[in-house]
Amino acid sequence: MKIALTYNLKQKDESKPADYFSECDSADTINAITNAIRKKGHDVEAIDVEYPKLLSYFRKNSVDMVFNIAEGKSGKFRESEVPAILDYLNIPYTGSDTFSLALALNKAITKKILKAENIPTPNFQLFIKGNEELDPALRFPLIVKPNCEGSAKGISKANVVSNSKDLYKRVRETLEVYNQEALAEEFIEGKELTVGILENGKTKALPILEIDFSTCKNSGEYFYSWKMKEYQGDKDLGLVPAFHCPARLDKDIEERVKEVALRTHRAIGCADISRTDIRLDKFNVPYVLEINPLPGLDPKESNFPIMAYAAGMKYEDLIEAIILSASERKGLN
Repeated sequence: MKIALTYNLKQKDESKPADYFSECDSADTINAITNAIRKKGHDVEAIDVEYPKLLSYFRKNSVDMVFNIAEGKSGKFRESEVPAILDYLNIPYTGSDTFSLALALNKAITKKILKAENIPTPNFQLFIKGNEELDPALRFPLIVKPNCEGSAKGISKANVVSNSKDLYKRVRETLEVYNQEALAEEFIEGKELTVGILENGKTKALPILEIDFSTCKNSGEYFYSWKMKEYQGDKDLGLVPAFHCPARLDKDIEERVKEVALRTHRAIGCADISRTDIRLDKFNVPYVLEINPLPGLDPKESNFPIMAYAAGMKYEDLIEAIILSASERKGLN
C-alpha cells in the first residue's frame, strides 16, 4: 500500500504565544510513524500540510491511503481542513471525518451532546463577550478554558478559580489572547484518567491510564495544564507525574470508565482512534472533560502509545491497526 503521512511540524517562533504550536508534531514523532509504516511493508512519504504544496502533491501523486495527524492551519475548524481536502479528492484517510473533528474541537457543543446522551460531563457556561451573568447553578471552583483549542492551550493552574472576580479576569484574558469563546466548567477533584479507543475489527477500550500528579507538588501543578503537557518529565521544574497503566481502579469502576469512553467515542462519531480525558470524582462518577480524535502518537511521551503498550502492542502494531481499521471502513481490504 502506498501511504502519505500528512502532518504539521512543531516550530519555534518567538513572535507567537508560547503554546502556539503545541498541537503540532515533532520531527521525532513524524519519523517514528514513518518508520513504523515502512516496517509493516508499506511505501510512505511524509507531507507537511502547506496547502498549495499539499494540493500539488496529490495532483501529481496517487496514494492508497493518507495517515493523517495534521492539526490544520488556524480557526475553529482547523482539524477538518486536511480531511475536507481529501474528501474532495476522494482519497481515503485514517481517523475521524471532517464533522467529528470540528465537533470535538468545540468543547461546548461536545458537552451539549454528552449531556443529551446522559454521559457525565462537568456543568459549564460559555462566555462570548465576557460580561455575561454567571449561571447561579455553577459551583466553584471553576476552570476556564479556550473553547476551541487542544493540548491544554491557554490553561494554567491560575485558570482554576474560586470566586467571580478571578473568573471574569481569566475569561477576559482568554477572550483577548485566543480570540474565541471562553468555557468555564466546574473543576472536578479526583483521579485523572485517559482512555484510548482503538478500532481494529472491533471497537475496544485500551487499558486505562491514570496520571498521578501527587509527585508534582514542588511545581505547583496538579492537573494537565499546558505547562504540564509541554514540559512533562522535566525534573528541574518538578513536572514528573506518575503513570499507572492499567489504572488503579476496582473492576466495576474500570468497566464503567471504559463504557463512558466508548459511548463518548460513538456519540461524537469518531473513527479508528480517539482518546477521552476523564476525571473520577469522590463518588467514582467518571466525568468526561473532552475527547481528542487526533491523540498524540509520540512513541515515548504520548498517552495513547502508553496504553497500547500496556495492551501488549508494539508501536508499529498500533500504527498498522489504525491503517487496517481505516482500510476496512473504506472497503480497501
